[in-house]
Amino acid sequence: MSAERSVTDLEDGLELVEKDLGRAFWLAVGWLALLVVLAFFADWLPIDDPHEIGAGGPREGPSPDHLFGTDALGRDVFSRTIFGARISLLVGFLAILFGIIVGGGLGIVAGYFRGLVDQVISFSFFTLLSFPGLVLALLITALIDRNQLTVSLTLGILSIAPVGRLARANTIVFAEREFVQAARVLGADSKRIIVREILPNVMIPMSALALLGMGIAIVAEGSLAFLGLSVEGDAVSWGKSIVDGSQARDLEQNPNVALFPIGIMFLTVLALNYAGDRVREYFDVRETAF
Repeated sequence: MSAERSVTDLEDGLELVEKDLGRAFWLAVGWLALLVVLAFFADWLPIDDPHEIGAGGPREGPSPDHLFGTDALGRDVFSRTIFGARISLLVGFLAILFGIIVGGGLGIVAGYFRGLVDQVISFSFFTLLSFPGLVLALLITALIDRNQLTVSLTLGILSIAPVGRLARANTIVFAEREFVQAARVLGADSKRIIVREILPNVMIPMSALALLGMGIAIVAEGSLAFLGLSVEGDAVSWGKSIVDGSQARDLEQNPNVALFPIGIMFLTVLALNYAGDRVREYFDVRETAF
């Protein structure tokens, strides 16, 4: 009887979450999941090699053989868009992951210990925020080898301050809650309180910000690609695909080369922003209910 009741409670909870988040949220999640699956299994999909010159005629429009048409070199735009998702999504994910680990960790330390530690870390956050983000990214990518990891870390540096300030603000709030005070009374040390009590609660708003930040990182990678400072070599990203079709002749005669990658990037960033906003609203409501 208890097992059946637990299953029923779980089903009711899932129905409540689905109802509160809305169908549009799950549609956005489904789109993101589809992109991740296509990017991961791109090598096994029945599509052309994204680097194969002359896979179709130069500057062909969409057709059954080439769904998004071909670029000036005859490369399949659909294939380049699918393979480009692998680079763009991974760069966005690694960038925000770096921001959460470094910025989130520093923010929690600053918000928990306060005092001089808080002043030093907060000053570093303000310093990063005062420096123009795009200029800093251009400076770093122009001086180092531009592989996928370094581009991700460059964009990750830009996310340290926003994520860190959010983590610090939430840590200050939760550090005064009753469950943290009770843990101190019971003799728990600072490390245990941070890991077991504060971190799980701070991760909720940081997760919502991570979705928003990932969308910003994807757009930032596209901006770097447009300036010729994205991932070097034969690596394909949405930004580099857009650059391939950004010439005046291509935009006039064959705009699909740039428009399709732009459309996929737009839908992806829209899905990330909407999902992140809905997660933030959902957990904010649950927090005020206590």
